[in-house]
Amino acid sequence: MTEPRLSPSSLELLLDPEAEAAVRAEWEALAALGVSSLARHTAASNRPHVTLVVRIDLPVPDAGVFTDLRAVPITLGAPVLFGSGDRRVLARSVVPSAELLEFHRAVHAAVGPGEDAPHTAPGSWTPHVTLARRLRVADLPTALDVVGGDIPTHARALRHWAPETATVTTVTERRA
Repeated sequence: MTEPRLSPSSLELLLDPEAEAAVRAEWEALAALGVSSLARHTAASNRPHVTLVVRIDLPVPDAGVFTDLRAVPITLGAPVLFGSGDRRVLARSVVPSAELLEFHRAVHAAVGPGEDAPHTAPGSWTPHVTLARRLRVADLPTALDVVGGDIPTHARALRHWAPETATVTTVTERRA
């Protein structure tokens, strides 16, 4: 008998309200053009975010480790594509500031060693905010027309996403 495959959990940084609104506006603009967009994913857990860690059996870390969340600047930058074939993931790159890289290291230290998804492991992390999954390469020129310039922001919250139970747990949230 085959054992059930477990879904990996993740730790994610949420953006401040202005940046979240800007990304959601890009999702909506893509959808209005009839191309792939995360606007069509209407679950309450679907929010613009930067994924820090992805792995099976990812614990919810102690919030006390993340007292400097308010000091983590983030710049959403140029569009980037992931994948191969005729469909890709369209995302905004995240400019890796020293503060963001240090926060990423602190998160990994807090959760301890484990089998990270390659794109989230220290040293190979590719920070990004996803705009569309399964975007047809033929639709890329149309999609790029609605992706704006850089979006400066700060981390607003750190959350733990457990897809097996569809549970979102706020680890820490920035105070204004």
